[in-house]
Amino acid sequence: MTDASRGGRALVVGLGIAGIAAAVRLRQIGWEPVLVERAPARRSGGYFIMLFGTGVASARRLGVLDRIGDRGGPHVTVHEVDRTGRRRPGMNPAAMAPGAPRALLRGDVERGLFSALPDDVEIRYSTVPTGIVQDDTAAEVTLHDTTAGTTATERFDLVVGADGMRSTVRELAFGPQDFLHPLDYMIGAALLDEPVDGFGLSEGLMLAEPGRSAWAFPFADHAPSLLFSYRTTDIDAEFARPPIESIRAAFGPQPTGPLLESLLTRYEQAPDALFDSVHQVRMPRWHRGRVVLLGDAAWCLTLYSGMGASTGIAGAELLGTMLRRHDLPAALHAWEARMRPFIHTQQTGALTSRRLFTPHDRKEHIMRAGMMRLMRAPAVGHAARRIMAKDMKAKNIDVASP
Repeated sequence: MTDASRGGRALVVGLGIAGIAAAVRLRQIGWEPVLVERAPARRSGGYFIMLFGTGVASARRLGVLDRIGDRGGPHVTVHEVDRTGRRRPGMNPAAMAPGAPRALLRGDVERGLFSALPDDVEIRYSTVPTGIVQDDTAAEVTLHDTTAGTTATERFDLVVGADGMRSTVRELAFGPQDFLHPLDYMIGAALLDEPVDGFGLSEGLMLAEPGRSAWAFPFADHAPSLLFSYRTTDIDAEFARPPIESIRAAFGPQPTGPLLESLLTRYEQAPDALFDSVHQVRMPRWHRGRVVLLGDAAWCLTLYSGMGASTGIAGAELLGTMLRRHDLPAALHAWEARMRPFIHTQQTGALTSRRLFTPHDRKEHIMRAGMMRLMRAPAVGHAARRIMAKDMKAKNIDVASP
């Protein structure tokens, strides 16, 4: 059996944040990672994300923090709005202290990590795994090149599935069991090329109503990232029509008004818009034999948590640390033993954070409005922000600390 501490050959499936971070870390500890990606090229752009202390600590140790950067700043503001256009001071999640997260585009993190990959790391695009067979010596993976139409089987010491919420690696290694836990919400996201009409470059907004919300997340140096979020009782029905029609139906039947109508139109015209259902991945274990799942493929915290990028980077760094210290079986057990309690906390917290993004019903909407009023009150607001900052501590734990 391969001694993981002396390196080996690893297949990393997925060229997102978790996958690239895993390849960077594996290469640092002497492994030979091979990256495969379903898409024909590396993605660019991406929507708003936050990098909390958990991810910052790991990104710093991986040597990519400065390359990732920070698009936040002291002059970035968020307004709470309604359909009439009335504005009130809002809460900017990326400006809370202490431990304020970095405001970023997903592409910022991916580019920073990708730039740290040595030139000799092999990357294959338009490639998907179609079979995994394991024994005591290796994992044999059948890989299909969708462009060339060819198939080949190769041996690897480790397979890292970082291929997202609907992971192919997870299905191949753990079977067809459905580990997706629906939250009964939908999201639509797009990156804007200009500020929202009537707002400055560094101004964002949040429009929250019972069961639905629209957000424009601001940056200091880029037009905002747009997010629609809404509750649904029939996920399949949402996918049965064009995304913009589903989003418009969710915000009906009331008149949209000029502001909301502008946001809907901008989403519809965006060249690269995301539309998806919101799920968490819940599994009793994240590794089996020589296969380990990472990031959204393993836990999918949802964007309501704000911790997807941070846990993807930290999980990748910690995986490499454990592989450097132990043989393969012990490394995977030690990695999961440390990550699982932390991820459980983040998954639970995401269910609470969802109320901030999208109040479930009228009761939650009233509670949210009351909280926002407290945050604006001079005397009470300071105490409320301190309580919220305390809740943020879980997002800043250095789970991958050596």
